[in-house]
Amino acid sequence: MTDSGKNILMKFKKRWLLMQGLEIFLYAIGPSILIYILSSNIILSVLLFITLVATLSILYKPWKLNLDKICHFLDNEIKSMEYSTGLLLKPKEQLSTLGILQQYRVTDELDKEIGKIQPINHLKTAGITFFLCIIISFFAYNFNWSSSISVNTNGGSQHSILVQPVDSLAMESIPPILESQQLTILYPLYTKNSPVTTEEMDITALEGSRLSWGIKFKGEVKSVVMESGGDSYPMKLEKGEYIRTMTLKESGFYNFRFTGVNGGSYISDLYVMEVTKDKSPVLEIQDLNQFTSFSFYDKKELSFKTLITDDYGINEVYIIATVTKGEGESVKFREEKLNFDDRFSKGLKRLSLFKKINLDNLKMEPGDELYFHVEAIDSKQPNPNITKGETYFAVIKDTATNQFAVEGTMGVDLMPDYFRSQRQLIIDTEKLIANQSKLTKKEFNATSNELGFDQKALRLKYGQFMGDEADSGIQVTEEISTVETVNETEDPLEEYTHDHDGDNEHNLVDHEHEEDTMEEADDPLSNFLHNHDDPEESTLFTQSLRSKLKQAMGEMWDAELYLRLYTPKESLPYQYRALKLIQEIKNSARIYVHRIGFDPPPIKEEVRLTGDLDEVVNFQKKEGIGKAEENPFMRQAVFRLEELILNRSLILEEDKALFKGAGMELALMAIKEPGKHLKTLQRLKWLTEDTGATMERLKETQRGLLQAIKVQNPNPKKGKATVGKINELVLKELEVND
Repeated sequence: MTDSGKNILMKFKKRWLLMQGLEIFLYAIGPSILIYILSSNIILSVLLFITLVATLSILYKPWKLNLDKICHFLDNEIKSMEYSTGLLLKPKEQLSTLGILQQYRVTDELDKEIGKIQPINHLKTAGITFFLCIIISFFAYNFNWSSSISVNTNGGSQHSILVQPVDSLAMESIPPILESQQLTILYPLYTKNSPVTTEEMDITALEGSRLSWGIKFKGEVKSVVMESGGDSYPMKLEKGEYIRTMTLKESGFYNFRFTGVNGGSYISDLYVMEVTKDKSPVLEIQDLNQFTSFSFYDKKELSFKTLITDDYGINEVYIIATVTKGEGESVKFREEKLNFDDRFSKGLKRLSLFKKINLDNLKMEPGDELYFHVEAIDSKQPNPNITKGETYFAVIKDTATNQFAVEGTMGVDLMPDYFRSQRQLIIDTEKLIANQSKLTKKEFNATSNELGFDQKALRLKYGQFMGDEADSGIQVTEEISTVETVNETEDPLEEYTHDHDGDNEHNLVDHEHEEDTMEEADDPLSNFLHNHDDPEESTLFTQSLRSKLKQAMGEMWDAELYLRLYTPKESLPYQYRALKLIQEIKNSARIYVHRIGFDPPPIKEEVRLTGDLDEVVNFQKKEGIGKAEENPFMRQAVFRLEELILNRSLILEEDKALFKGAGMELALMAIKEPGKHLKTLQRLKWLTEDTGATMERLKETQRGLLQAIKVQNPNPKKGKATVGKINELVLKELEVND
């Protein structure tokens, strides 16, 4: 029984220690998260967490919690224990009979009451502290409090403006001491972003943001100028601070130029101005096919959901629907602007809208078509971004169609409507062959059979132009049907004998041939007439086109056969041959217009054959086929720097102009990769200002230009020796680091 009571005390001890650990954790994690949100410094946050845990652990001293203290606590909390909880820690050998009985009673009483007793803790206070820190962190994250606080936490020397003396007078004097620097970024109003204030001069902001610089010096400064893009902008002095404000429109670089009271000039480092564009809204339409068709008796409704997202908020979303009526030149268009069924508030960054379009409400009739797309406009000002989604189609099938008829005075359209269907059949057949492994045998055979049916429909369509009227494509004549209906019961051996006196097939054919010969003899104009009663003659095509079309229909027969036998791979060659014949028929029916040739000027007879060449001059034309050299100023600057390094000569005015041109070319590269070329651009700027043109700086500038210049591929030439890849890399590194 003693072990059981002691176990109860051990479990209570573990619960007490666990609650103390949770309390320490809540007190430490809340402030650590808040500091991380405000400073974005994970190291500082971790150090604060460790410090708080160590401090609270020293205050609570969880290692000093033992069973004696727990027994004393329980004696004060449970009056029925009669201050006998300590008996549970003693072995039975040390207790009297009365003590053993009391031990049993205490154990039972403790087992009943232990669940109602809570160890000493401050979990409620720790939880409130944690949630307060989380709420403050939430507001700090959403309202950009971290930006303003990070300015105060940064050291003054981390982002301070560094200056270089420009002239000899500035080198001999003490440069102006910078007291404070500040850059404020005011985002456009439609973004609803809070202003950002920082000491860092490198800028990455949204297009159209308002930038405001403020620089303050200890002592007097004659003038402060901001230089950007080759232009200079003086900064105004207001209340002891030099201020300049501008609207950010394009990326570039800028620097400051200071003039001291003694006339010395100083220049700062180059800083980056990077513009980010407001992205257009993104549209995604769900649960809608690209093309939908309805019959007259269907429920003509289109339902779909549209997801729209934008980086700074959506201002308007609508549907542009266009209804077409009629055909050919008499087609009419009607455009309508439809709103979504759901209402939404302007400025939201994510929307999910539903729309149900009823074609009957648009007054559409059979044969009408509907084209519609979704347009979304964001809240950018003054010129918002507009995104147009994909166009979707819907049509109501027209059951009444007009049949084309040919009259004596009308033109004839020789081309059928299905000249491109054979190509589509080839595409579908190849797709079926490619997906054979993914389909079951039943699905594969059914699809192949459907393609065979489509091939038959196409063949029958061409058969109409050959004069065929039956579904098989071959007209059944009265004579053949008569032969098939002969009563076979009269003579069972009739079909196996050759009876010249009977009405068998051979005699019928001979008799028919004789009748045709007699008719041709009676009618001398039969060879010059177009007999529409003959299927071989009742065609709109000429004789050459008819023969090709018959060949194409024969290929279609074989293609359909193999499709019906579920072997589409063997059907493909026949389909390709049929398509080739159809294209030849199509091309042969084209009408070509004779090209108008050169019309020479009239010959002057008075000067002809005189041999006078005074007015005759030769025509000369020069055309360069070589590719223009890229970055010419940078390449010339590399050679000039090499001369300056070898001769240890001074920089001339011509050199400054050359370095300025090289800086303009390098600036275009630095806009895309500022971290790679910004230092080289800064050194070129210093060289144009005569700011300490040391040998080390000249070499670093030359090395940076060599890395920035694109290596041109050598011109093709005959070479006798081959250079390995490793040797090429070694030579390239030697050229760069020379």
